[in-house]
Amino acid sequence: MRQKNTFILLLLVVIKVCFNYWLVDGSYNLHRDEYLHIDQGRHLAWGFDSVPPLTSWVSWIILKLGAGVGWIRFFPGLFGALTMVLVWRLTEKLGGNLFCCVLAAVTLLLSALLRLNVLYQPNTFDVLAWTAVYYTLTCYLQSGSNRWLYYMAIVFALGLLNKYNIGFLAIGLLPALLLGGQTKLLANKHLYGAALLCLILLLPNIIWQINNGLPVVHHMQELSNTQLVNVQRGDFLKDQLLFFIGGIVVIVAALFSFIVYAPYKPYRVIGWSFLSTLLLFVYLKAKSYYALGLYPVLLPFGAVYLQYLLTRGTRQYLRPVLLALPVLLSIPMFRIAFPTAPPQVLQQKNALYQQFGLLRWEDGKDHHLPQDFADMLGWQELAAKVDAAYEKIPDKAHALVYCDNYGMAGAINYYSRYKTIAAVSMNADYVNWFPPASKDIKHLVMVKDIYDKDAGRKKEQPLFGQVILTDSLTNPFAREKGTRIYLLLNAAVPIMPYFTKEINEVKKERSFFR
Repeated sequence: MRQKNTFILLLLVVIKVCFNYWLVDGSYNLHRDEYLHIDQGRHLAWGFDSVPPLTSWVSWIILKLGAGVGWIRFFPGLFGALTMVLVWRLTEKLGGNLFCCVLAAVTLLLSALLRLNVLYQPNTFDVLAWTAVYYTLTCYLQSGSNRWLYYMAIVFALGLLNKYNIGFLAIGLLPALLLGGQTKLLANKHLYGAALLCLILLLPNIIWQINNGLPVVHHMQELSNTQLVNVQRGDFLKDQLLFFIGGIVVIVAALFSFIVYAPYKPYRVIGWSFLSTLLLFVYLKAKSYYALGLYPVLLPFGAVYLQYLLTRGTRQYLRPVLLALPVLLSIPMFRIAFPTAPPQVLQQKNALYQQFGLLRWEDGKDHHLPQDFADMLGWQELAAKVDAAYEKIPDKAHALVYCDNYGMAGAINYYSRYKTIAAVSMNADYVNWFPPASKDIKHLVMVKDIYDKDAGRKKEQPLFGQVILTDSLTNPFAREKGTRIYLLLNAAVPIMPYFTKEINEVKKERSFFR
């Protein structure tokens, strides 16, 4: 029986990883964020302006493996699969049989996590870390063994080194301990020993943050001012219902079971943590996917409780129904949530996308495709056209490729046939990766987005012997459509001092201590 369980789990894990390759049509490139994270692997540090360091460690591994798209797709699939393994194991620890394990795993597999896991971003490991924290907490509540507190500290630290979002779990857990009748945990000296271990693991990143002016504060302020301001609380709550629509019965059963099911009394803190953290996100007008890490832990509790209900009377016939629900209700998700066809085909579904609010971008406006899809288009075209301009520069050792945003710079670095091109930007972490101030730069390839109004480059003309508009991005579905590429040759004055001045201003603006 144990071998059968293991075989089914491994089969689901393989399917989970394979979905990352099946659900993206070949006409799409990588997502703009993925290029940034790959470049972070070339500049290892204990922190970055945009994210903590863990993603860069994974990127370093990907680069050592050749940085192929296959490897970039593999790691988020792996993290999603590990989340499934934890859900399966927790179901077993709660006394669930094979039906419970499969129900919990399939519900996780056919959820919004499937879309999240397609992209190489910190979000996938974030959900894994939330699940691991809840897993270790449940094991502690079940066994009373203090070693689980130290395991929890380690996975929580890794979660924070991946994305600071998991900090909201800790905030939501504090009132949950009081409401869930686990106040004795607060008196456990090992809890504070575990907290000290967590602090030690986080110390290098904390020191980096302090030395760099706490850029995380600026990042959060910028996020609040430019993106979260467009978030509607009603949309947040609606998305919560859609994320696990196929497993809504399992999740509702889990929340209800914490109230009425006596064996779950020690675990009520999990239910309170879910509610308090969700309310915190609602209050802060967070992006809806920030809360995704709350759900996997509910699936084992819901599945085991449903099995308990099914064993009372003659209700075993409902088992196939419960297993079929995630499959049937996930069909609409497969129709709209993934770039499984070329953009010109998907554009024909505009009315369907609009119905689910998927055409609304970060600017609060509706566009032709979902933003994530548009962010995966046009990058190879851009890199090829930048290469064509770069090729015309006679002495490339004195050239610099300068872009308006991190997506442009990262895509050029990834796709360019010139492996030393090292495109930079004043955007995101690229501001830290400019060449030394002493570098003698005489030529620029300048990549400007559609919001730039200086089409004739009047600002740069006095500084260069030639200013040529070489090309523009023409992909009609790309978010960066209309991006212009300029070639600026033979600088009459040193160029790096201009950049150095702007770099210092950007860093000062990002510093909490400004």
